[in-house]
Amino acid sequence: MPRSFDMATEYEGSVEQVHSAFRDERYWLARLTESGADAYSLDRLIRGDDGGIDVVTTQTVLASRLPGVVQQFHRGDLSFVREEVWIPVSGGRATASVKGSITGAPARLVGDAVLTPAASGPGSRLKVNATVQVDIPLVGGKIENFIGNQLVDLLIQEQRFTTAWIAENA
Repeated sequence: MPRSFDMATEYEGSVEQVHSAFRDERYWLARLTESGADAYSLDRLIRGDDGGIDVVTTQTVLASRLPGVVQQFHRGDLSFVREEVWIPVSGGRATASVKGSITGAPARLVGDAVLTPAASGPGSRLKVNATVQVDIPLVGGKIENFIGNQLVDLLIQEQRFTTAWIAENA
């Protein structure tokens, strides 16, 4: 049964600064480099004239680094393909649809993200709602929970990277 996860994080940068970073190829290449993946690629970055963004990345973790629970059900290296489609900033906010899949595995992620001004003070807030589905009888739920916990860690890591990147490149 699919599991939903609601996550949020705060950025020191404004909605416009964060969204602008998402439009920058240098940002994505640096983010992927710092991701901890053993291999990665920026597969697509389309920056619409209207300010929209369509980005696809692939991140691979070597089989030897995967947790035991994952190795039991996935042989070989694990490649995660992620797509984010952001609409332009409008009314001080931006939204995105997010999709993810693991190559060769019955696992997928769908979700949405909303980037808004922070409730208090400068900065912005990213709220993500994601649904993870792993179609493996009996253990799919355990793997879904594992993936959900990894998503929280990933969101925190990406927030830290983005905040530092904006500070260095503003």
